[in-house]
Amino acid sequence: MDFALSDDQKALRDAAHAFSRDVVRPKAAHWDETSTFPKDVIRQGWELGLLNMTVPTELGGVGISHLSQCLVAEEMAWGCAGVATSMIANDLALLPILIGASKEQKERFVKPFTEKFLLASFGLTEPSAGSDVAGMTCTARRDGEHYVINGQKCWITNGEYADQYSLFCTIDKKLKHKGIMCIVVEGQPKGLTVGKHENKMGQRASNTVTLNFEDVRVPVANRIGAEGDGFRIAMETLDNSRPLTALFAVGVARAAMEHSIEYAKTRQAFGGPLANLQAIQFMIADMAKDIQAARLLSYQSAWQLDAGEKNTLVSSYAKCFAADMAMKATTDAVQIFGGYGYSKEYPVEKLMRDAKLIQIYEGTSQIQRVVMARELLRG
Repeated sequence: MDFALSDDQKALRDAAHAFSRDVVRPKAAHWDETSTFPKDVIRQGWELGLLNMTVPTELGGVGISHLSQCLVAEEMAWGCAGVATSMIANDLALLPILIGASKEQKERFVKPFTEKFLLASFGLTEPSAGSDVAGMTCTARRDGEHYVINGQKCWITNGEYADQYSLFCTIDKKLKHKGIMCIVVEGQPKGLTVGKHENKMGQRASNTVTLNFEDVRVPVANRIGAEGDGFRIAMETLDNSRPLTALFAVGVARAAMEHSIEYAKTRQAFGGPLANLQAIQFMIADMAKDIQAARLLSYQSAWQLDAGEKNTLVSSYAKCFAADMAMKATTDAVQIFGGYGYSKEYPVEKLMRDAKLIQIYEGTSQIQRVVMARELLRG
């Protein structure tokens, strides 16, 4: 058991931190206030190799380990969770292809992302099928060498700007999860309309839209795996992405703790700095221990992937614990700041709003508990 990072991992972490500190953080509050999608900044991240981290070297990617990806995820979320979400969305969208596609499909649908700046979206959630993936109603009907797709997807990250969509739909709603398939939708085909950007509570720098499919024709050759493989591919994708999402929570919580420590040292109350008060000290101590625990759980779940092990249980531990921890840490940060913490002129209220979404997307904290219980009871 070795907790040391390699020199390459330290350099990667430091590069991601510098990008967050120098490029993202100075404008994060503005993007949040105006709900602006900073596409040019995300392009800079691509130029630094901070996008498409899951892509292996044989397809032109950087081919770094899952653990190394987690180091980047924490630093990006430390800068701005909304920007981090939009950057990592490419990895989420490319993962189903890397998991289930043929060699030729990987060359077609993945390699271009390493050659020029492109954005991709992961299309799983529907208005009435979020946590209940098997209840999806977006359909794909076979018509010769094409599928005709009808339905709606919601909460699609980068959907307005995506050059490619990894779409999940059903060939027969009666089959539930056994009828789901994954197919790549390229560009903006006829019949696909993009809804307005959602006016979200937090992570407002991340573009989030609804996609409407009306008789959209997609070649059968774009299907990833067989009909019915979609549910398995989606679940494997989420197993791979949970460690990254958990590290988003760690990054947000760490930012909240650092702001809290700085404020507690300078804010005067009861004849001295807030940091002298045991009540404040205990809140900061709890933040620190919980952040470290969440980080280590997340690292373990990433290590399991790197070791070729199934990580469903531990990644659910990590995502659930980290998300709930971040919500508590950011709420406590607002409390430490007092009235100022409730003001948009100070940074912690944004962190609190950003943290909330991590308890919801890519499997709610409640769904993670369902996954944990299922895995444990199976033995």
